[in-house]
Amino acid sequence: MQFLDNSHGCAGWSGEMAERIRAFDWGTTELGNIDSWPRSLSSTVQMMLASPLPMVMLWGRAGYMIYNDAYSVFAGGRHPYLLGSPVEMGWPEVAEFNRHVVDTCLAGGTLSYRNKELVLLRDGVPEEVWLDLYYSPVANDDGLPAGVMAMVVDTTEFVISERLRQAAENAYRADNERVRLALNAGALLGSFVWDIKANVLSGDERFARTFSYPPGQPLDSLPQDIAEQRIHPDDIAWVQEQVVRSVQTGAPFNAEYRILRPDGSYLWVLASGCCEFDEQGEAFRFPGVLIDIDERKIAEESLLRFTRNLEQRVAAEVEARLAAEEQLRQSQKLEAIGGLTGGVAHDFNNLLQVIAGNLHLLARHEPDNPNVQRRVSASIAAVERGAKLSAQLLAFARRQPLSPAICAPQQIFDGLGELLQRALGETIQMQMSVAADTWPIFVDRNQLENTILNLTINARDAMKGEGTIGLCAENVSLDSSFCAGKGMVAGDYVCVTVADTGAGMSPQVLAQAFEPFFTTKPDGQGTGLGLSMVFGFVKQSGGHVEMSSVMGQGTRVQLYFPRSLRSVPHEPKVLDVQQQGGHERILVVEDNDAVRASTVDLLREEGYQVLTAANADIAMQMLLEGVVVDLIFTDVVMPGLIKSSDLAAWAKVKIPPVAVLFTSGHTRDIISRNHQLSPDTHLLSKPYSPQALTQMIRMVLNG
Repeated sequence: MQFLDNSHGCAGWSGEMAERIRAFDWGTTELGNIDSWPRSLSSTVQMMLASPLPMVMLWGRAGYMIYNDAYSVFAGGRHPYLLGSPVEMGWPEVAEFNRHVVDTCLAGGTLSYRNKELVLLRDGVPEEVWLDLYYSPVANDDGLPAGVMAMVVDTTEFVISERLRQAAENAYRADNERVRLALNAGALLGSFVWDIKANVLSGDERFARTFSYPPGQPLDSLPQDIAEQRIHPDDIAWVQEQVVRSVQTGAPFNAEYRILRPDGSYLWVLASGCCEFDEQGEAFRFPGVLIDIDERKIAEESLLRFTRNLEQRVAAEVEARLAAEEQLRQSQKLEAIGGLTGGVAHDFNNLLQVIAGNLHLLARHEPDNPNVQRRVSASIAAVERGAKLSAQLLAFARRQPLSPAICAPQQIFDGLGELLQRALGETIQMQMSVAADTWPIFVDRNQLENTILNLTINARDAMKGEGTIGLCAENVSLDSSFCAGKGMVAGDYVCVTVADTGAGMSPQVLAQAFEPFFTTKPDGQGTGLGLSMVFGFVKQSGGHVEMSSVMGQGTRVQLYFPRSLRSVPHEPKVLDVQQQGGHERILVVEDNDAVRASTVDLLREEGYQVLTAANADIAMQMLLEGVVVDLIFTDVVMPGLIKSSDLAAWAKVKIPPVAVLFTSGHTRDIISRNHQLSPDTHLLSKPYSPQALTQMIRMVLNG
């Protein structure tokens, strides 16, 4: 491309933008110094500056902007910063549109738009504008497209005024259509004409009857005050406002209002008309019609009432749904935490069993060493605290083995009375009540007693050791709306309630109360597992827990247990079991080497003959090869093809049957259903002491 000296070409430019273009440092752009511009560019700029229409040159692939005075007005606050800027940076909100323009024109094409709608930022605020846009390529001295010439005509005012005119025409046609339909439907209540300059109202007979004008009143001179008195007091001001608006602006008059009937009721009407103007533009005549819309308004009001009722019902349903979803989310969160804690507790119990077994063996081997005995006792006490913590975790995780039975709430309360009074102290009063017809429930009685004891101790602490705790049981029937999202089905339940008048809990504390390890007590005064254990036990028993609390007024915990349709059996007499034997042959099946070793040592010290197997596969092979044993003491969860439950099933069908005693950190439903043991299943939970082990073995062996 040949560049020429254009200093004389620029001299012919005139206007404010010409001065700005000459003063701009074009050396910072791809155009280079203005004196080296191509002749084609200079001449095109001169033509653009002379145009009264807004025009802008977009030069090069980047679209560097050069524009005239008219375009600077269109650019508004972006002028003069647009000069020399790439078009996509100057108008970022329409960058994609302008990139398409530059690419098209540099390829030799042209573009034009009529009333193109764009959203531009004016003083930082998005604003809709309509533009006529014309784009054509500008050639360089070699005849190749090198830039784009754009002509911009702002048509925003025209488009808006055209839309307003069209809307007015549509409204006028709609009014005419309503009048035509009213006439066809026989709903016309009359017509009227208001002579504005003479201030005289006239109408036909139907109009006069509608407004209850007296008989014989001349129709060409109807007193306006009579008509105004018949309009409902709540509507008169608005009707007059609409009349004034129509007279001042010429807008169509459409007013819905109520007219008093002779019987004292009100009739809904639509007054429709339009003010007419003379050649001087002054209002002189206001014709209109009156249409009966009473049935439509009655239907609308009925629909509105129905809609409001529907909205209220929907709002109530939505509120109930949200509450159910929140209950479900909370339940799922606790379920997920429970799954994790259950697995941790299982491994923790195995570790505790190894420690406990070896501590007991050490104590037996050093009976005369007081230092050893003292330290072993302290260590065993710590193991027992760890075992209690693990049991609470399993209770929350719903992994604790339960032994449910049919029992009556009255039996439980009778057995708890003395225990609760001793545990709570003399300054706490217990108010216990059970309805005479309270239904039986199917629960683990020991666990329910522990749960009630736990809740009453919490209540005592909340009341700082003084006050009254209420404990009651009653029959309740729960519907589906109450049970939604709570993991329970509608039906009959027994509700056990523990209530106190203590300090209460804030909503934030109440929302976290059942989460494990959450406690408001000082360090060292609580594990935060008490309520978690309550939650897990009740859920594992097929029930539900509700807790409510008000700061300064107290807390109420409600335990819901499903009603049992079976009757409460008579309590059997407890017979003392003869602790005989100690010489039987026992097969210990345990995959943990350390646990197996300590257990074997404990049993051999008691005089038992002990065989061992690392899993159920090895144990079954030994039994099939003819090994005779009196009892199988097996862990529940072990690796291998054969499960501990399969081993027990084989033992039951032998003649005579072989006794089986299970042990585990938790059952994982292998020997139970929902961790509820059948009456003929015996389980010794880890960690266990030598006394617990030998007593359980003797009980199982003695049948």
